[in-house]
Amino acid sequence: MGALTNSIPEKTIERLSEYRRTLLACHKQGISHIFSHVLAGMHGITAVQVRRDLMLIGFSSDTKKGYDVEELIKYISTILDSQEPMNIAVIGMGHLGQAITKYFNGKRLKLRITAAFDVDPEKVGKIIDEIPCYHMDNFEEIVADKDIAMVVVSSPTKVAPQLVLPIINAGIRGVLNFTSTPLNFPQGIVVENYDITTLLEKVAYFVKEADNSNI
Repeated sequence: MGALTNSIPEKTIERLSEYRRTLLACHKQGISHIFSHVLAGMHGITAVQVRRDLMLIGFSSDTKKGYDVEELIKYISTILDSQEPMNIAVIGMGHLGQAITKYFNGKRLKLRITAAFDVDPEKVGKIIDEIPCYHMDNFEEIVADKDIAMVVVSSPTKVAPQLVLPIINAGIRGVLNFTSTPLNFPQGIVVENYDITTLLEKVAYFVKEADNSNI
């Protein structure tokens, strides 16, 4: 089996990440093998979709017991993970920034939050959840010193557009934006705009529609 890392659709990458989390939980419970329809059921999709995703990355299983859980975890990791750990910084250490830091710390060895940035004198110079918090004035210097490749933007929404230029100048290669303002970057910087308000409103809309259809 050869790892095919080029031209994998974005949604497939998302599902692979979800599969791995499920498989890790199964492995922890002592489950050694899993069928495609079981994995699919745990994610609310079809077994055909699971098999397509795994075929796309070059993984196949000949065993009648289903996929080898440990082997599949390792294989998905070769697709998703870089060979060396990737360092991440959080910009904005308010409630959301601290929640993100607490969630990710210790979750995966290949992704490490190594620095935080803010302008609040109550936070700058402090260690927050074991992560040093620096002033944004030192952003480019710290990014270079700590070899930071990605940033999570959890700053106040009105501040977010002002962060684009510093992020570009620092050579950041990936951005996960949690503010409600979409951030645009030149080609070469991967950006994911994750607007919690929009997502909640989307869910609320479908809940409303489902309620109306039952009237």
